[in-house]
Amino acid sequence: MAIFEGSYFSDALRRSASFSVYLPNDIGPEGHTKHFDRPAKVLFLLHGYTGTRADWIKDTSILSLAARYNLAVVCPSGENSFYLDGEETGRQYQTYVGQELVEYVRKTFGLSDRREDTFIGGISMGGFGAVHTGLAYPETFSKIISLSAALIVHKVAAMKPDDPNLDGIANYAYYRLMFGEPGKLLESRNNPEVLVRELMEKGSPLPALYLAIGTEDFLYEDNQIFRRFLEAQNFPFTYREGPGVHDYNFWNPQIDSSLRWLMDEEDGKQGTDIGDI
Repeated sequence: MAIFEGSYFSDALRRSASFSVYLPNDIGPEGHTKHFDRPAKVLFLLHGYTGTRADWIKDTSILSLAARYNLAVVCPSGENSFYLDGEETGRQYQTYVGQELVEYVRKTFGLSDRREDTFIGGISMGGFGAVHTGLAYPETFSKIISLSAALIVHKVAAMKPDDPNLDGIANYAYYRLMFGEPGKLLESRNNPEVLVRELMEKGSPLPALYLAIGTEDFLYEDNQIFRRFLEAQNFPFTYREGPGVHDYNFWNPQIDSSLRWLMDEEDGKQGTDIGDI
């Protein structure tokens, strides 16, 4: 895999933005699979809270999987932004990841501009960002992978200024800065549920959605709330759960499984698929 570390001045973030791109364009014929019979597809991968874009390379086998599937991988730096447009911070992370960076890497690296070739995924906070960004830009992303997503909008909406840190992670002031006024969050477009309703009402093309969560993960119930919401809306999705907590012991096997789903190499039928994974 060819590796590129880059930065450019981002209008969305109002500062220099760093990113990594991994391209399967230096793999010899002996490494070619059937996936090299077509142009490379593109997967944007979002890191978690307190993480960095390097986590995907340091802690997972994404490069070997990308080489197998002829998949270009783009990893932006999301800070601790939840990949949302910050009204008070002036930093538009949703716009940066979902629009500006997509256009920049397509132009700079000659990547596919076809919806069916463009995907987004993430872990934890990045899982939230993948769901939210994919739903916000359904004309750009055809598939979404969300692992142990921090789908915490209902918890944040119930917070009060003097509440202790949510899940022991961050306080009211932080979540208010990221999500906006908590009391208004559930009706805000920062809530993925609002984006789902909008897409369903408009009859827009829906991104295929893959959700996975460990049954011992502290975010398990948050994911169940979102899963039940999707079922009530008749929004098609693939769901996996199994033993595991919020760590790479759960995520690494799921990265492998989710990429097989992404590449249509397993039964990725839309619907609920529960069991050991």
